[in-house]
Amino acid sequence: MMFPQKSDVDNLNGERRESLKAGFLGAVSFSAMAVGIALLHSFWFGALVWDLTWLVKGAIALLSGFLFGVTYRYIIRTDQNSHLKDGAVLAFGLVRAGAGIEIEARFTDSFALFIVLGVESVFCFLIARLALDLALNQQWLKPFKS
Repeated sequence: MMFPQKSDVDNLNGERRESLKAGFLGAVSFSAMAVGIALLHSFWFGALVWDLTWLVKGAIALLSGFLFGVTYRYIIRTDQNSHLKDGAVLAFGLVRAGAGIEIEARFTDSFALFIVLGVESVFCFLIARLALDLALNQQWLKPFKS
């Protein structure tokens, strides 16, 4: 039975730290945009009411952004392929929008609302992507090494 070498364990711990940093950055940037959009909705469409739904939406936004950040780091690795980057944003955005549309479809028939949900979701992930790309370019965050 072979035991892992100290350098292997150190590399694994380093990758985990970088993934946590990517997840944290994704969570913060995604959530900031999601909260900003929610506040804009409240300003435009009605009074701002702080209730349990804000807490739930905030937790979901944090989790969505965290998972995107970790996954995005693994998806792009050291590639400069814009299709991978765009595809990650679009995939996460469409899945998140699809869940919202599925729930909202029970209460409304407004096709415009479905488009707005999709655009907002993709936009929030795009902002998270730009924050992660900036962190990678500035070397605040290291790309995943395969």
